[in-house]
Amino acid sequence: MAEPPEIRIGTLDREQALHLLGEHFSAGRLSVAEFDERSGQITTAATRGELDRVFDDLPASTAQNFGRAPAEPKPTPVERHGFHPDWTGRIIAVIPILAVILFFVTGSWLWFLAIPAAGVLLFGTNHERHGRRDRRDRRRGRN
Repeated sequence: MAEPPEIRIGTLDREQALHLLGEHFSAGRLSVAEFDERSGQITTAATRGELDRVFDDLPASTAQNFGRAPAEPKPTPVERHGFHPDWTGRIIAVIPILAVILFFVTGSWLWFLAIPAAGVLLFGTNHERHGRRDRRDRRRGRN
């Protein structure tokens, strides 16, 4: 339900409006002069109606969420190799401490090899990132 135009607005509403106006500007719908003029109108606006008038002649697709907090997508936890993301960070933080303790107890430095081994086991080798880099280099003519 839309709010009445006489409702007063706050700083957050103005910031959202400036962000939306910037999107219209970057899409090429506004000239620099129009952007400056409308930015001034937004910063001096006191009511919802004054902000709405700034967007009257612009497509509603970008401004449809105007006046409401942008819907942020809920992060979905990605499980890697059966470990929940919250646990992987904890495991990686504990392994160096454990390696130091085992080093002093056993006198063997080989325990420190558990640190990179755990990283590879928990996070993999990230082939996808390397694949993108290879494709980008091929497009630029590097081999």
